[in-house]
Amino acid sequence: MIRLATIIEQFGAEFTQHYQHQLLPGHLKALSAIKICRGRHSPKIQMQCQSCEHQTLIPHSCGHRHCPHCQNHESQQWIERQLQKQVPSDYYMMTFTLPAQLRSLAWRHQRLVYNLMFQCVWSILKTFSLNDKELGGIPGAVAVLHTHSRELKFHPHIHIVMPGASINKVTRLWSKKTGKYLFNHKALAKVFRAKLLDAFSSHHLQLPSSYPDKWVVDCRHVDQGNKALVYLGRYLYRGVIQEKDILSCHNGQVTFRYQNSKTKKYQTKTISATEFLWRVFQHILPRGFRRARDYGFLHHNSKKLIQLIQLLFKVNPQAWIAKIKKRTQMICACCGHKMDIVKTKIPINFFPDKNPPIGVMK
Repeated sequence: MIRLATIIEQFGAEFTQHYQHQLLPGHLKALSAIKICRGRHSPKIQMQCQSCEHQTLIPHSCGHRHCPHCQNHESQQWIERQLQKQVPSDYYMMTFTLPAQLRSLAWRHQRLVYNLMFQCVWSILKTFSLNDKELGGIPGAVAVLHTHSRELKFHPHIHIVMPGASINKVTRLWSKKTGKYLFNHKALAKVFRAKLLDAFSSHHLQLPSSYPDKWVVDCRHVDQGNKALVYLGRYLYRGVIQEKDILSCHNGQVTFRYQNSKTKKYQTKTISATEFLWRVFQHILPRGFRRARDYGFLHHNSKKLIQLIQLLFKVNPQAWIAKIKKRTQMICACCGHKMDIVKTKIPINFFPDKNPPIGVMK
């Protein structure tokens, strides 16, 4: 496995020089944070064994939300929170994609365009659900913004995981749909195009001279939604590529693998190290921007309502949560017992020992 920090250490200076006119302050901050993540220059964490009181130091993680080496625990927590909100219904996954002709506009106005995409998508889903004969109420949805394609190119799109169910605010009745069909994907795409273009015009964004008449929205049945939520959680806090997919870095060339969306088979791509770093860092989101959002009865303010629905319909969300891999524990190299954190963010020059012993993960 090739670490992203290693590639940054070798080619970071060349990358910043080559893309200096395109890099934003957020890109540079992420670059400097990931570069020292769990490395020899990072601060240390002091650990102590619960049994034999043996102490050791381990490198600190950078904690940046786009670092592929960090945030595994945060991703797991998000997935668990979503699985806790499971309701008795079939689930559907929708993808609203911004056409290629509008991506340069999205790049120049990222915060505004992404927010408008979220607003339009939720407005569409709420309207379709209210007008549906079987639903006729307010739905719940989990929305996650992705800005990358599988080849790490700039490709903004929003994934929606949505139960085929709704709550009627007037009658307080729970309604749901079953089967493979939720909404017509062509109708969703047509309304998405109209609403988003209208939103762009109302915010005085200059549209390109031409853009397609037909946009793409995908809508498919995903059973109980468990696997779809786990898929979305995988890239929520850990950047756009897992380090196990970086296969080699040799002679200034980086080879990485990705899964073809049509064939579901892995393919490899080799590009220069500077281009690879650009493909990774161009997806750094604006500071404070929320990539994942909950709507309707899946909003965090509706916890009591969801618990009531689960109680009435005898839904036990703990069954799937139990299958999630638990957080790794640090164990003592001397006796094998668990270790506790004593102190964090210790500067590297605080201890005279430049190469302190490293603990063992289990």
